[in-house]
Amino acid sequence: MKNTISVLALSTLFVVSACKKTENNSADTVKKDTVQNNTFSVDSVKVSDSVKLNDSLKIKYSSKMLVFPTIKDRSLLDSIYFGDKNIRDFSKKGLQAQLENNKNEYFSKIKKDSKDWISDLGFAQEWYSDMSMNLKSRTNDYIHIQYLWGSYEGGAHDNYGFSERVFDLKNNKKLELKDITSMPKAKIAAMLMKNINKINSGTTDSNGKVNNSEMLLVDVVPATDNFYFDEKNLYFHYSPYEIAAFAAGDITISVSWEELKGTINPEFKKRMGISY
Repeated sequence: MKNTISVLALSTLFVVSACKKTENNSADTVKKDTVQNNTFSVDSVKVSDSVKLNDSLKIKYSSKMLVFPTIKDRSLLDSIYFGDKNIRDFSKKGLQAQLENNKNEYFSKIKKDSKDWISDLGFAQEWYSDMSMNLKSRTNDYIHIQYLWGSYEGGAHDNYGFSERVFDLKNNKKLELKDITSMPKAKIAAMLMKNINKINSGTTDSNGKVNNSEMLLVDVVPATDNFYFDEKNLYFHYSPYEIAAFAAGDITISVSWEELKGTINPEFKKRMGISY
């Protein structure tokens, strides 16, 4: 089966199951929490805490948000922090306060919801909620942010998922697929199905490697907004259960710029230095 996947760069990492894999990182990773270059900088805020409700249940909460002191456009900031509509203050202090508030709300909710059944738990459990924003790359005034979440609140196994977003700092907006290529999504979907086994998910069984195509739950792999890119390819990232069985974990499928030849947006093509 899969190797254990480490999915959060936090002190509390969530382990989904023994059927996980090592995450495929197709884009260059920005390794430092603080990066500065001319008028762009990025920092981060974190919170991590736990509460023991009784001898049978402990709950943990951890979260990390990036901070962009030099980004002033509020519509762009709203898009970057799309997962939390309550954010009004995008400063480091404001985002730290929001994380604390989110943590307290999570603890309060679990405490309230568990009153009727917590005494019936038959064995000790540790529930958690983990969330993280990670800057994966910055090139040609595009930044790629990966949003990652994981949780366990009872049941057979943990859950986790990814959201990939690319932001155009030059035009202060989230990049859409139409900003990259004019190719119809149906044609891209056909390419995704053709390329599905190019990046192996890491799944194995008693006979060895298992191809992504062998674990599909869908007849068509859709071209979604969960994409990013590098100098060679456009990548589509799918969370567990989105297109395949949970044992497959998350799946990344690439489409090369050559395959998109003749459909690439001229401005994007120029900024990325794509020759096709």
